[in-house]
Amino acid sequence: MADRGVDLSALPKEVRDQLAELDLELSEGDITQKGYEKKRTKLLAPFLFNTPAAPPLQNDVPPAAPAPSSHAPPPASSSRYRERRSRRTHRNGGTRDDRYRSDIHSEAVQAALAQHKEEKMALPMPTKRRSTYVPSPIDTRTPPDSSSASEDESAVRRQSSVVAPSSQVSPNLQSPESWLNRSALGSSTSSSASSTLSHGEAKPQPQSQAQPQYKPQYQPLYQPQYQEPSRAAAAAVTGMMAQSRIAPSENSAPPPDVTAVAPPVRGPRVDLPSKTVARGMNQGANRSSMMETADGVPVSSRVSTKIQQLLNTLKRPKKPPLSEFFTDDSEEIVEVPQLDPNTPKPEGRQIIPVKGEPLGVVSNWPPALQAALARWGATQGKSPALTALDITGKPLYTLTYGKLWSRSVKLAYTLLNKLGAKNEQILKPGDRVALVYPNSDPGMFWVAFYGCLLAEVIPVPIEVPLSRKDAGISQVGFLLGSCGVGLALTSEICLKGLPKTPTGEILQFKGWPRLKWVITDSKYLTKPSRDWQPHIPTANTDPAYIEYKASKDGTVVGVAVSKVAMLTHCQALTQACNYCEGETLVNVLDFKKDMGLWHGVLSAVMNRIHTISVPYAVMKACPLSWVQRVHIHKARIALVKCRDLHWAMMAHREQRDISLASLRMLIVADGSNPWSVSSCDAFLNVFQSHGLKPEVICPCATSPEAMTVAIRRPGVPGAPLPARAILSLSGLSHGVIRVNTEDKNSALTVQDVGHVMPGALMCIVRPDGPPLLCKTDEIGEIIINSRAGGTMYYGLPGLTKNTFEVIPVNTNGVPIGEIPFVRSGLLGFVGPGSLIFVVGKIEGLLMVSGRRHNADDLVATALAVEPVKTVYRGRIAVFSVTVFYDERVVIVAEQRPDASEEDSFQWMSRVLQAIESIHQVGLYCLALVPANTLPKTPLGGIHISDTKQFFLEGSLHPCNILMCPHTCVTNLPKPRQKQPVGVGPASVMVGNLVAGKRIAQAAGRDLGLIEDQDLVRKHQYLTEALQWRAQTDPDHVLYVLLNAKGVTVGTATCVQLYKRAEKIAAALTEKGCINTGENVVLLYPPGIDLIAAFYGCLYAGCVPVNVRPPHPQNLAATLPTVRMIIDVSKAGCILTTQNLMRILRSKEAAASVNIKTWPTIIDTDDLPRRRPPQIYKPPTAEMIAYLDFSVSTTGMLTGVKISHAAVSALCRSIKLQCELYSSRQIAICLDPYCGLGFVLWCLASVYSGHQSILIPPFELESCLSLWLSTLSQYRIRDTFCSYSVMELCTKGLGTQTELLKARGVNLSCVRSCVVIAEERPRLALTQSFSKLFKDVGLSSRAVSTAFGSRVNLAVCLQGTTGPDPCTVYVDMKSLRHDRVRLVERGAPQSLPLMESGKILPGVRVIIVNPETRGPLGDSHLGEVWVNSPHNASGYYTIYGEEGLQADHFNTKLSFGDPHTLWARTGYLGFVKRTELLDASGDRHDALFVVGSLDETLELRGLRYHPIDIETSVSRAHRSIAESAVFTWTNLLVVVSELCGSEQDALDLVPLITNVVLEEHHLIVGVVVIVDPGVIPINSRGEKQRMHLRDSFLADQLDPIYVAYNM
Repeated sequence: MADRGVDLSALPKEVRDQLAELDLELSEGDITQKGYEKKRTKLLAPFLFNTPAAPPLQNDVPPAAPAPSSHAPPPASSSRYRERRSRRTHRNGGTRDDRYRSDIHSEAVQAALAQHKEEKMALPMPTKRRSTYVPSPIDTRTPPDSSSASEDESAVRRQSSVVAPSSQVSPNLQSPESWLNRSALGSSTSSSASSTLSHGEAKPQPQSQAQPQYKPQYQPLYQPQYQEPSRAAAAAVTGMMAQSRIAPSENSAPPPDVTAVAPPVRGPRVDLPSKTVARGMNQGANRSSMMETADGVPVSSRVSTKIQQLLNTLKRPKKPPLSEFFTDDSEEIVEVPQLDPNTPKPEGRQIIPVKGEPLGVVSNWPPALQAALARWGATQGKSPALTALDITGKPLYTLTYGKLWSRSVKLAYTLLNKLGAKNEQILKPGDRVALVYPNSDPGMFWVAFYGCLLAEVIPVPIEVPLSRKDAGISQVGFLLGSCGVGLALTSEICLKGLPKTPTGEILQFKGWPRLKWVITDSKYLTKPSRDWQPHIPTANTDPAYIEYKASKDGTVVGVAVSKVAMLTHCQALTQACNYCEGETLVNVLDFKKDMGLWHGVLSAVMNRIHTISVPYAVMKACPLSWVQRVHIHKARIALVKCRDLHWAMMAHREQRDISLASLRMLIVADGSNPWSVSSCDAFLNVFQSHGLKPEVICPCATSPEAMTVAIRRPGVPGAPLPARAILSLSGLSHGVIRVNTEDKNSALTVQDVGHVMPGALMCIVRPDGPPLLCKTDEIGEIIINSRAGGTMYYGLPGLTKNTFEVIPVNTNGVPIGEIPFVRSGLLGFVGPGSLIFVVGKIEGLLMVSGRRHNADDLVATALAVEPVKTVYRGRIAVFSVTVFYDERVVIVAEQRPDASEEDSFQWMSRVLQAIESIHQVGLYCLALVPANTLPKTPLGGIHISDTKQFFLEGSLHPCNILMCPHTCVTNLPKPRQKQPVGVGPASVMVGNLVAGKRIAQAAGRDLGLIEDQDLVRKHQYLTEALQWRAQTDPDHVLYVLLNAKGVTVGTATCVQLYKRAEKIAAALTEKGCINTGENVVLLYPPGIDLIAAFYGCLYAGCVPVNVRPPHPQNLAATLPTVRMIIDVSKAGCILTTQNLMRILRSKEAAASVNIKTWPTIIDTDDLPRRRPPQIYKPPTAEMIAYLDFSVSTTGMLTGVKISHAAVSALCRSIKLQCELYSSRQIAICLDPYCGLGFVLWCLASVYSGHQSILIPPFELESCLSLWLSTLSQYRIRDTFCSYSVMELCTKGLGTQTELLKARGVNLSCVRSCVVIAEERPRLALTQSFSKLFKDVGLSSRAVSTAFGSRVNLAVCLQGTTGPDPCTVYVDMKSLRHDRVRLVERGAPQSLPLMESGKILPGVRVIIVNPETRGPLGDSHLGEVWVNSPHNASGYYTIYGEEGLQADHFNTKLSFGDPHTLWARTGYLGFVKRTELLDASGDRHDALFVVGSLDETLELRGLRYHPIDIETSVSRAHRSIAESAVFTWTNLLVVVSELCGSEQDALDLVPLITNVVLEEHHLIVGVVVIVDPGVIPINSRGEKQRMHLRDSFLADQLDPIYVAYNM
């Protein structure tokens, strides 16, 4: 034997598996002994002469068998034996579907895969959380190791060819197996025990040696010193393999394992601290936990390895390459694949129609089929017509021709005379009647069918509906509706089994018309009077019966067959098959339609044949039953499908003494499937020894429309069998016939289906476009002209014309005659000797990039990739979906329950390679679903159109999925090359025109001169304003604070606020020992204490720094941010409440920060009644009033300095815009910690004197309607809120408007409701809010937004006067090019944008090109720059980086107006002049904010805004709660929160990929599905995408699933 000297247990797993597979094939007789030995020797050759590898080191995991434990698998041979046994017991459990079996093809696939072996695809395996519904093999739970090296040996092997020249590698490393299989590199998987391991994983070590019980969580990045020489060399090579991606650095500490920490609950929103970087702080200090190496791969990041692998995969050249072409700026054109000049083209002459032999006229043929039944019923009454079998395969009853005739006549009489009340005829001749009979009851069906023919009503046989959820059930309803069926015939047993409502009535199935059910059992039928005889006219063109047909898109139509066509078809079959009276026929097919009906029910009666019907249920229980029936009854004809041949072969060892010598015809009904040839050969191989003659196998081709197209006639014994065609698959994909000579791998062997039917004429025409006759070497659709074919789709005249009335045309477009042909839906050609060859069906045709592929061919290739371990019963569906202007191939297979993740992934990646290699087509998606979950057709096949529907609507629930958009989407537009900007300093500036366009700028109205000198003094500083109010109007209430019940829990009059502020100032100077100008942190919940503390600081001459207090339930996440602001602002003291002081000093706090180093903490709950010695007055208004700290969406912590002058200017601006006076009341439901929220909460009332009703947003959690009922109760005209508050109300109260109305809530008083934000207005949210609360009186014009940024806290704010906010629709394609093109509402690719509020008085904005810093015209998107007296003075930084400050706060245009100083907001937007007029009567300029410049994604040379992609993603599936996108080394990563069940997780992957490709022309690189609440959101309700990115790269998300799209 070849394996002498080979230790089989030491072989790699895949080799051992292949050997076991070989043993199995030998034992099942699938391979000869010689072939077996040849293959085995070849497999073992590489391992025969290897030098023994050096003994493994302690920390290297040897590939030895796992430690003997309760889970250890038994020896291979015994497990194989058991597997074989179990496979016999439940048929076909995991074996391939041998309808597609072809040894030649299997070898071709293996050869194609072997070519790939050299550069095995380094596909990153998806990461999946171990959850309840994924069975997990125990032995794969190796402790994770965090080496950041390559994912599996294949990547190393491929890289080694790049990195290490062979000359430098020591000789004992030449055979890569000797060291690669030691998994020296380990596997880089998620550290959370919940994610699966990757496929390079190591087996657990035997526990014999003394060593620690587990591998360390993080392996050191250096190699141990005591290596043996060969091992050291291996390590050196391994080092090179990593391609210097891992430069060990002193601060590459492993990231903290945070998997144990539960993700923060989304309730109380917090600013995530983890990697917030303060502007001006040393970035390195905070990022040490995640250092990045040269090319951007974080050290010791586990997710990143997979991404790196993905990038390596993507670096390989694509096929076909993207060709250069011109992209028009305004109109993005889809890349059109250029035709390859070497594409094969048809070269033959035009085909001549093929004629069948003439249909002979036999003297005693009946004038109608019913006449034949009448004749046999009268003359041969005892002759058997039909034998039915019971479930065990034993005969149940035999129906004679006499019984069949008498029962059919009884039924016909009953139908015509006895259904209604007396003398009322319910059915008239020509009415349609549904026949609902199970496959196990042919007798009842025969009687019903012939009874209908005798009554001259039209039978419509359909499947028995089993439940509301049957695949395609509503489509059957469509059929019944289009046929106008109102009556259904069924048997008593069947009726009892139909699903019922609780009241016992039969369920009304979805889409079905109302039916009257009639039982046709004999006891319910009435015997006709002696003088009644059924009317049997000569066959005419009226419909005789309607056969249902499911089309490619799932619709079910009825093909009407006329009486004359039915008769002619029986005559043609009789002539072609040479049927004789009294023969016996075994029928395994469905007798309701197609061949089962035409041969087994109609032709059989015409020729007095005895039919033995073998139902599907019997075949499942005893696959050999039909062969036994042939043997017992000495049957002359058998009617089967390839499936039945295959099942009989599987079971034939159980029966030795059977003979098939009596058969003269074995009709193979699906002979038109090109893969039938292998089944026929294999069956002949096995049963030739049982008397089966080679010439009796007769494949045929049929279709519901054309009926029998061709059938092979029984051959003469001893004559040579017909030749086979061996065609090139590549040629077929171009629609031409090329005999395959060179590439044996991509060949298709096809057998003929015999000659055209007697009396028929046949042509081949192009399948698409006009019916142009094909050339002789061209594949086309077979069309037939014959009296024996379908006549129409019943009730669907439009569809009928295209199918049943086709007149072929020649190359000049001239019709070749008058006679109409019928399309058969079969693709094929005419071979030598006028033999017909079929290569596929139109409904299995996938048109990808202009090439045709046949679904059956792809199934066969997928099945040839050793599916035994993975695919359940060979159940594979192939279909195409249209995504981004082309068809994309999708393969869905059922996965065996015992298949491991590893095997499945391996199989999927090999199918990818095989299909690309053999068919030259890229797969878009490959999905595995749990066994038995795909929708089934009545006979157990896969219902393709329903499967496709489930895939597209996201309800397929796969357990494994692989998307490969990068390889198969080759029609993306060419990436844009950035052009130099059109407007340069050389442009001629004329007034406000730049290069022919108006400059994009706008301004609010003038702040105006201050009327009264007294006011100037009063309003120079807010401190003086408060003092003045306390003196002039002491009892005026400035603030009212409400709790969750809407009860006032605190108020502050002018004098109360002033006195409280004085006390705090005194405490600061005494307890805090604070010097003038020092920073003081205010740590308060939203309320009046915060306001008093703010003014107290100003009175003491300190600079207040307002900080959001930590969340008591989530200190670990929120306290570090507080700590960071305190440290960055160098605060000398903290003012807070007693409660918060306790929290700051608690044990819980000590766990996350150092509590011993807090600055002085003063609690302001009980203060001494002292007044400060004097009240501080700043020497100049340019002094800093306060610091405003905020975490930006990119995770930057920035503090800005706001001067006293800016405070006064801002308050004055707001006062003018909103018309605020002492007599006014406003309601604020905002967080008061930064930006405009803080200004409105603490400053505006003191300046303008209006009363503010304060509603802390967290109170809404316990009482959602608090804000709205307050507005109604106090009759508020102006209110301010945040998006989070609006979203809470929309989601929580949207359905309760009636309840609010009943409680008396009325919002008709609200004049303006302004959302305070620093982002693009959320139009969808504001619109739903307006629509939902319109019912309680909210005006549709009330809701508007504000816009502020770090450099200017309030740029826009919708005031009380001025035009309503306007909405425009812009073209998204132009926006990506930084252009603004307005389109109509509803235009494709349009994006609605809402104006960001009116520009405040005293504010000027201009749109600037961020690169050149030149002003832009108003059709461009650019950065919004702002000039205003209330701009912030600069960033507050420790080291004072003046450069950064000057860049953002004091910038000048590069040309145009070089003197004005502008501040850069960091937001992209545009200005549009609208038709509306502003207060001064000029046309109004609206500012539209599109998004933050820092957040935009530069992909393919275009600028994308994350929110647009996220909006598309959120629409993709009902289970997506929230999503966020970011890029990582040019890969687009989409993170989606799953709000449904975990089994929906993998459904989202293809839908997300589709929608982003369709709407944004981008390929998603990684899809991450996470739990709700994982995407971090800051207090303003903005997504923190950079935090998310950091957490993803540090593998801290604990994702449900991560898919790496190839």
